[in-house]
Amino acid sequence: AGSKLREVFDKINNLLSGKPVQTEGQTVSVTQHPQGLEFVCYKLAEKFVRHGEGEVSFHRDSAFPIAVVLSGIWELHPRVGDIFLAHLHKKCPYSVPFYPARKEGTSMEEYQRMLGYEVHDSKVEEQDHFLKRMSGMIRLYAAIIQLRWPYGNKQGAHPHGLSYGWRWLAQMLNLEPLADVTAMLLLDFLEVCGNALMKQYGLQFWKIMFFIQKSYIPRIEAVTSAGQMGCFSRLKSFVQKCLQEQEIPLPKGILTPTFWRT
Repeated sequence: AGSKLREVFDKINNLLSGKPVQTEGQTVSVTQHPQGLEFVCYKLAEKFVRHGEGEVSFHRDSAFPIAVVLSGIWELHPRVGDIFLAHLHKKCPYSVPFYPARKEGTSMEEYQRMLGYEVHDSKVEEQDHFLKRMSGMIRLYAAIIQLRWPYGNKQGAHPHGLSYGWRWLAQMLNLEPLADVTAMLLLDFLEVCGNALMKQYGLQFWKIMFFIQKSYIPRIEAVTSAGQMGCFSRLKSFVQKCLQEQEIPLPKGILTPTFWRT
């Protein structure tokens, strides 16, 4: 509910503003320790990324309420946004976007960690789990860049707005595609903020969509094996349908004005 989200936002904002906050039966304040504020900014940013790889990867619609709170906090407390991006880029290099290359002397285990895989006791997480986590983080990022906290001061610019999404898309299309990963991330990104990018960039956006269909999708197909065609096929049909209808649908779960009255 919108009222519940406002409560969460106010509590986080009060904590970061140095006001005393009630939690689990005790009162806490960042002023209680010289590094209190820095610690809270760090842990809060880390928590938002964890929501992306956990909550959003399983419940895709949850990207929007989480993102709108972070967007508002980022506007008032830029340090949280900076640290959030640092955590996000480390956990999900594709959010840069960047495909790390394996350097000489780097062990396979270390390289897999650089690619975003979780490695415990030399055991690498399964591909499906890895893709789910990356998908959750990209969907959260794609939601953040288009959302603003509705009760904030709209005078200034969005701290990390749609121009960053445009840049992400352009940089992504300049990279050689990876099997599995590229198709999934592009589809996630376009599903979540394609509509907002279309409204903002108009004809330029449709040129990019046409480029994806004509040039980039064949390049993804060339590196995709028969067993990895699921996401590739969904991306291909999504782009084709959007170009045919000259419309990108609103993302499922977007927060409407009526949501804030709940």
